[in-house]
Amino acid sequence: MRTDTEIRHEGVAMLIKTLGPVEGERFIALINRERFDYTEWRKTQWLDETVASLAERARNLRLARK
Repeated sequence: MRTDTEIRHEGVAMLIKTLGPVEGERFIALINRERFDYTEWRKTQWLDETVASLAERARNLRLARK
């Protein structure tokens, strides 16, 4: 199991790789500024989805990345 520091480091590295250093930093600032309730967000995130439809979306994403 990875440590919190390792996960944080990898997360920042992925943000920078995907968004670039400026927008990666900006994303972190936006997240830190926003009052975000993860639990409430999860309650409404996939209301119209089923396990089967989410699995299909995951398969499609995996195939698109090959």
